Amino acid sequence: MASGTQRNEAGRRGDAGPRAADGIGDPAHSGTSAGAAADASATDGRTDGRTGDATGDTGGGPTDAVAVAKAAAPASGETVRVDSWIWSVRLVKTRSMGATACRGGHVRVNGERVKPAYAVRVGDEVRLRHADRERIVIVKRLIRKRVGPPVAAECYVDNSPPPPPREAVAPAGIRDRGTGRPTKRDRRELERLRGLGSAE
Repeated sequence: MASGTQRNEAGRRGDAGPRAADGIGDPAHSGTSAGAAADASATDGRTDGRTGDATGDTGGGPTDAVAVAKAAAPASGETVRVDSWIWSVRLVKTRSMGATACRGGHVRVNGERVKPAYAVRVGDEVRLRHADRERIVIVKRLIRKRVGPPVAAECYVDNSPPPPPREAVAPAGIRDRGTGRPTKRDRRELERLRGLGSAE
């Protein structure tokens, strides 16, 4: 029995030995972990440096904008629809709004009303009436993917008139909040201010 007990105790000591050798609970092991963490942080720093360089390479600038515009260009032999182009260069917020503007006669190419599927070409003059403002642009590059404002500015020459001042576009007869629905008299006053009613 004694020999069996000694073997068990020796076995327990043997189990404890490899754990100590592995460094669990050993101060040297914690130092190794700190070293590994330092190596990981150094690696992260190198990765961040590479990411920063890549971001810097693709930052602002006309050359980068032209490169992105070329990447968004259609394949050789393919055409670009006018509703897709005015959406891609950010003249309208959605492509469906561009198609609706074309169907409503608010888009003209070289002076003629066009349908949404009209194929635009470099050098075309596109006139768009949208959001109470007329945009007049000359097609400089053909793209079929929506891009950021700096890239979009490289795809056309903007000949639009300046936007009207804020005072000119402010609606007449603004009512205070919480006053409720206007009465008939209030509506007549609003129509008179807007120039819709008959002069009395």
